[in-house]
Amino acid sequence: GVDGNEFAALRYDALLKRLNHESLPVHVIVTQTEKKNEIIVEMLPQEQQAKQDREERLAEQAQANKELIRNLAHEIKNPLGGIRGAAQLLEMEMDSPELIEYTQVIIHEADRLQSLVDRLLAPHRRPHVVGDVNIHQVCERVRSLILAEFPRGLKFVRDYDTSIPEFRGDREQLIQSVLNVAHNACAALSDQIAQGKAELTFRTRIARQTTFGKQRYKLALELHVIDNGPGVPDSIKDRIFYPLVSGREGGSGLGLTLAQTFVQQHLGLIECDSVPGHTDFKILIPLP
Repeated sequence: GVDGNEFAALRYDALLKRLNHESLPVHVIVTQTEKKNEIIVEMLPQEQQAKQDREERLAEQAQANKELIRNLAHEIKNPLGGIRGAAQLLEMEMDSPELIEYTQVIIHEADRLQSLVDRLLAPHRRPHVVGDVNIHQVCERVRSLILAEFPRGLKFVRDYDTSIPEFRGDREQLIQSVLNVAHNACAALSDQIAQGKAELTFRTRIARQTTFGKQRYKLALELHVIDNGPGVPDSIKDRIFYPLVSGREGGSGLGLTLAQTFVQQHLGLIECDSVPGHTDFKILIPLP
């Protein structure tokens, strides 16, 4: 409400008319300063505003997800231990091999769930180990892991800007993040790998004067993981970083959630741009 002459901030959308240019849609923010009769008028190009709003929403969502996962995982842990323990005790009492097969199933499945829960809790457990990180060593490590798993049918393209400086970060976490994104790409490429037409590209670049996560950075690292697969299904496009959302049968839906958590711990961001035949996951990390 307006009290006398005072207001917190006015916001509205407008068109900025520019000489010899077409009009630019802008978001206008009018705020008062400390001084009397003085105001600040800020105009943001609307796509920039929309991008900031989207990033803010994603960050809040990620935070809520983390809380939910942590609580859920803790709740699952205790009964799981009980189930496994009871199955082991039963097994010791049994003579019949057929029945032991059943207890083995219980134990095996309890272990599988246990490892899923551990992976849900992992990023909150392990300390953030900071050292000097060379992003190309990270990429090369992931490349060798991926090629060991997919030795045939996958063409790996490296498009590196070798002038990118080292930065402070957790090398293992970044390897895990890039590996998870690349793994996802390879899972989506299964048909192309079978036909020998799959292509995975690692591209590194320096972004200058870029804004993400509410901050403006002079320099940032841009790492693109690009595949020529069918693209992210429209039905899950907005939710791919949510936990337990997977585009394929048997996927745990944790890979991208973990990747996002680790990148956010480096004050970074992961974005995805996907059309059939070209899916680009972009990891942004501030550079010193």
